[in-house]
Amino acid sequence: MSENTNVWEVFIQSKNGLAHKHVGNVHASDKEMALQNARDLYTRRNEGSCIWVVKSEYIVSSESEDGEAFFDPSNDKMYRHPTFYNMPKGAKHI
Repeated sequence: MSENTNVWEVFIQSKNGLAHKHVGNVHASDKEMALQNARDLYTRRNEGSCIWVVKSEYIVSSESEDGEAFFDPSNDKMYRHPTFYNMPKGAKHI
């Protein structure tokens, strides 16, 4: 790899209206090349309707050692979990 090649994270939207999902990464020197590489690598069988590429250096993540302090405050709010609701018949993508 050359010095000016960056790692780009790839997100694919399988159908319009659905969320984008992370599918992997590609190496490219610019955003156009990253989109082309992502298309060639991850949508060979018409799997997607939209592609996002983001330089890996711009991804921000929580640290695993911060997990308890970061996520535990929401555990006492059971109303935030969808276990109390019945799924309506015919509902899609919920």
